Amino acid sequence: MARVGVVGYGLAGEVFHCPLIDATPGLELAAVVTGDAGRASRARLRHPGVRVVPTFERLIRDGDDIDLLVVATPNRLHLPQARAGLERGWHVVVDKPLALSAEQGEALAEIAQARGLLLSVFHNRRWDDDFILVKSVIGSGRLGTIRVLESRFERWRPRLREEGWRDTSSPEQGGGLLLDLGSHLIDQALELLGPPESVYAELRRRRGGAADDDCFLALRFGDGALGLLHMSAVAAALGPRFRVLGMAGAIETWGLDPQEERLRRSVAPDEWLAGPAGPEHRAEFLHQGQTSGGGEELTLPAGSYSRFYVAMEAALRGLGPVPIPVSAGIRALRVIEGARRSAVTNEVVHLGAVDAG
Repeated sequence: MARVGVVGYGLAGEVFHCPLIDATPGLELAAVVTGDAGRASRARLRHPGVRVVPTFERLIRDGDDIDLLVVATPNRLHLPQARAGLERGWHVVVDKPLALSAEQGEALAEIAQARGLLLSVFHNRRWDDDFILVKSVIGSGRLGTIRVLESRFERWRPRLREEGWRDTSSPEQGGGLLLDLGSHLIDQALELLGPPESVYAELRRRRGGAADDDCFLALRFGDGALGLLHMSAVAAALGPRFRVLGMAGAIETWGLDPQEERLRRSVAPDEWLAGPAGPEHRAEFLHQGQTSGGGEELTLPAGSYSRFYVAMEAALRGLGPVPIPVSAGIRALRVIEGARRSAVTNEVVHLGAVDAG
């Protein structure tokens, strides 16, 4: 049984990591780090027997029983806390993004390799039901040559949330949508289409805060495919989650995978399949010339973020690779850095050889 310490009990720690770890045979949630009294009470209530530690430094000092550290804190803390965990001799999972820059991510990878430790990044959206479906349809060849991949994470939150670090921190401090939702969209696009050759980006601050909240990226791939990625907190009308156009057909998906919403309601992972996602979450295959709503309805497969920790537990026992290689986190950060340069210069930025991971 591998014992896990989770540092951070905000959205990532409370909603995602701790429930998934609890649901994974072979993993034991041993410690949660939070200095917030309310979060500490919730951790004890939801995870009886867990050791609640007030500071990360205390966990480093007293964590001789920890095998795996999960870093689920604000983005600016990912590098120092993951590095401290590796130097302590722990295997490490870092919530996305891996770090604030590709250089920081490479530094973590070097430490892990030198010490013979496992390091993975939590790009959990690879286990969204719609992404699994889109990847399968592309792989089947049914769409023909891919021309355009459109991918969106859009929300309608016109007011800044003053209590949220993602909205109030500058990009240099880890805030903004590009590092948040953009990390997912970029990782998925690279998984579907391979390494991009160039990026053009527009990063806006529509609500007047320090963080980017309305972003657009155009990725150009070597075979001529184009990836159009939209992430916004101020989208008054939501577009399709995926729209992939090929020379033989297209696929559209609408709505969001229900896993996050169910986790927020404290629905246990083994109960996720108890009911349908709802009619607003759908997918269809479109033949050339058809419009949305007139195509062949496709069945969305079951998504499962639990697969990340199932694979991580197996990797800890030497039975397979980590679920997401650290190289994937680094390649996403390289695209993010290129996007920031493009937004400043208003020019296309050539990325060179982005490691496919």
